[in-house]
Amino acid sequence: MTTMLRRHALGMLLGMGCALTLPLTARAHDFRAGDLVIDHPYATPSIAGSSNGAAYLRGIRNKGKNADRLIGASTPAAARVELHEMKMEGDIMRMREVPFIELPAGQEVQLRHGQSHHLMLIDLKQPLREGDRFDLTLQFEKAGEYKVKVWVQQPKRMPSGHQHPH
Repeated sequence: MTTMLRRHALGMLLGMGCALTLPLTARAHDFRAGDLVIDHPYATPSIAGSSNGAAYLRGIRNKGKNADRLIGASTPAAARVELHEMKMEGDIMRMREVPFIELPAGQEVQLRHGQSHHLMLIDLKQPLREGDRFDLTLQFEKAGEYKVKVWVQQPKRMPSGHQHPH
């Protein structure tokens, strides 16, 4: 085999190896709890001077035939976690704690930055800084408790009007 042919064969093998592992790394931040797929848990860096923060999930896909509910969460990073909903009331966006978040069968619910639901981290033990990671235990009505790893990162885009201090 000539040197040129060896390099070409090696390049093809490396390319095939990368192509085969790409689907594994693309979903490496997904977690499964029974019929629920928890997609990309993340938090945003906390605002200077604030003792609270927020955590999000790109989504929770309920692949089952029965509805479930997210009924709570906890983390060693904060004194407590509240489920929150953002809702327009007239011309004002209001944030309020809710007892649960519905997870309809066969559907996905997003808890993304700038969307209607998120997890409020109350009384942080220390500020959240980009690159930090922490454990978060999600409590589901039917699927039970499930621990995920949350990555602190800047949101991809900051929706206008969503600059409220957490």
